[in-house]
Amino acid sequence: MKPVIALVGRPNVGKSTLFNRLTKSRDALVADIPGLTRDRHYGHGRLGDQPFLVIDTGGFEPDAKTGIVSEMARQAEQAIAEADVVVFMTDGRAGVTGHDHTIAALLRKSGRRALLAVNKTEGMTLSGVANEFYELGLGQPFSISAAHGDGVRELLELALEPFAQSAITPAPAEEGGGGRARIAIAGRPNVGKSTLVNTLLGEERVIAFDQPGTTRDAIAIDFDYEGKPYTLIDTAGLRRRGKVFETVEKFSVIKTMQAIADANVVVLVLDARQDIADQDAHIAGFILESGRALVVAINKWDGLDGYARERIKHEFARKLQFLDFANVHFISAREGQGVYALMRSVAQAYAAAYVKLSTPRITRALADAVARQQPARSGVTRPKLRYAHQGGSNPPIIIIHGNSLQNIKDSYRRYLEGYFMETFRLKGTPLRVQFKSGKNPFAGE
Repeated sequence: MKPVIALVGRPNVGKSTLFNRLTKSRDALVADIPGLTRDRHYGHGRLGDQPFLVIDTGGFEPDAKTGIVSEMARQAEQAIAEADVVVFMTDGRAGVTGHDHTIAALLRKSGRRALLAVNKTEGMTLSGVANEFYELGLGQPFSISAAHGDGVRELLELALEPFAQSAITPAPAEEGGGGRARIAIAGRPNVGKSTLVNTLLGEERVIAFDQPGTTRDAIAIDFDYEGKPYTLIDTAGLRRRGKVFETVEKFSVIKTMQAIADANVVVLVLDARQDIADQDAHIAGFILESGRALVVAINKWDGLDGYARERIKHEFARKLQFLDFANVHFISAREGQGVYALMRSVAQAYAAAYVKLSTPRITRALADAVARQQPARSGVTRPKLRYAHQGGSNPPIIIIHGNSLQNIKDSYRRYLEGYFMETFRLKGTPLRVQFKSGKNPFAGE
């Protein structure tokens, strides 16, 4: 599993700014207003080959007893309990405050590994700033500037040092190599995920109840299906952020994200008796962004009349058309209908995600794709695509070499991805195309 880094500290010390820098995004709102972040925000980061999850928390005021500030404090305390390492952020320009002492005492009692970051130190004498913060009793303070990036990499390297070997999930064995394929069952609450898991296992292994939110954690279970080893992961339902109230449920979201990221194949479960909601599209988008192989299961198909079945098919085609690479199955998890075909598609998607393609074979397909449709000109030149090779698996990555490839438009990249998937009959997995331009030996002359 990916290590989890929680950013905690009193309001307006720069937690969201650091979150955006670590995730290389602008997902967290940043403004010079204390208490702007209220809910926890989570995202993916990477340091070299080391992936991690980072949590941005609201301003931590441990002494608050009521109101939204109290709820923000509760969330920050839960973040500390769930994190592998806590980065305690302080303000180097404001100095040590009473709230800083209270948070430091809570961190010492928690037993969690904590690193003390003194933010907003750009342009200041670093040794003088850091010395004041030794009194918090959390070891060496690290002077950083989240806004400018000063000291951030060094802090992150130290935070991730214990996970350098163990945190990276090894690539599973190839199809037929004896490894267990990890299958994450994901979807909104109450769509039948736990019922599907129980049907596959042939026993009441996990609680299945007609109430959203029954599953709180990601539960991994080993089983064999038709002689092949699998690990099923029953995940908590992902709600719309505005519908997530309970603290424990907020961390169910993180566990689900981790389960999807660590899976080999994701089964996205939809409810045929409900409209396909925006949240279904958000979950599908996260699966696609993670590059995971995918099978779609539209559950509760039994008992629907012809009109209802046509309606859900139309809804799926309209709202989730970007999942056209995945097989879609109409099932009844409770009755066991369609489950055999579903597992066949899981095996197919797993094989496609770990397919091995030779360089000559990919290069021939590239030449055919270019012959059918050339990339658009950029000025007086046209990008030249010379050869290609496979650069990775889960999802398959094809690296194309040539000249002026930085000028290729996203629409042509999507064309190549679709062409390769069709040519190599890769069903159930997305495919990524990357470009690598050669250096011009006459540049600058």
